[in-house]
Amino acid sequence: MRGGSALPAHAKRRNDPVFIDPPKLHKALADAGYGSRRELEEWIVAGRVSVNGQPAHVGQRVGPEDKIRVNGKLVQLRFGLRLPRVLVYHKPEGEIVSRDDPDGRPSVFAKLPRLKSGRWISIGRLDFNSCGLLLFTNDGVLANRMMHPRYEIEREYAVRILGEATPEMLARLRTGIQLEDGLASFSLIAEAGGEGANRWYRVVLAEGRNREVRRMFEAVGLMVSRLMRVRYGPVHLSPRLKRGQCRDLEPGEVQELLKLLPPEQKSGVASGSGSPAGDDDEFAGDDDDGNRIDLAEK
Repeated sequence: MRGGSALPAHAKRRNDPVFIDPPKLHKALADAGYGSRRELEEWIVAGRVSVNGQPAHVGQRVGPEDKIRVNGKLVQLRFGLRLPRVLVYHKPEGEIVSRDDPDGRPSVFAKLPRLKSGRWISIGRLDFNSCGLLLFTNDGVLANRMMHPRYEIEREYAVRILGEATPEMLARLRTGIQLEDGLASFSLIAEAGGEGANRWYRVVLAEGRNREVRRMFEAVGLMVSRLMRVRYGPVHLSPRLKRGQCRDLEPGEVQELLKLLPPEQKSGVASGSGSPAGDDDEFAGDDDDGNRIDLAEK
């Protein structure tokens, strides 16, 4: 998606509902008044419930497209659509990703549309001097699914440095740099042009720690003079989305995003590297706002 942008054609079908967390069969039946959850679990074990012509199993999740039968009779269940809002924002330098700032600096939240209920949660962050793609949602589960290190969602950046990185420096950045909060490495680092003292590189991380990109380059003796996020997971920043502008992902684009993300994991699953509460690599702050889809260009 590109900022948001180009989804496959099938992702444009707006009438295909997607449920973030489809209900378990026994709960859906209980909610419809067919019995208690425990009783319905026993019915499922006894083979009295089928889904799409096949015996159901305990813990099975169902949606509106499924044909469910109890004792051979087709039942009609109601499902509530739980599609979140996802907002793409092109952050300029000079804005902070926080609602409260003692220094009174401009906040990205002042640029976002108002919600009738709830609030926007930033999915990853960028520091005051960084720019590029920022995602926001009104759904905390989705935000966690895109930020928590266990999911290893990639972040891609365009980085301008003063000077040219030697092959030895690039090798260190690929294999791993020991920072004060642990080992960090780029899964991809590639030259991207530039002339004179300024050189551009594309880098990719599968985690988000405080100012991680800048600290990694500093560790090999290079200074970052500009940092721009161009991708977060499957979502790319569209060149048509100007600085300071934002737009909602359309329902079909949100559906495609949900399909492309790793499955949700319950707490207790071993996580990847990085702090579980880690913000994106560029944010320095303790505010709790914490919060490819190549979106079709608009």
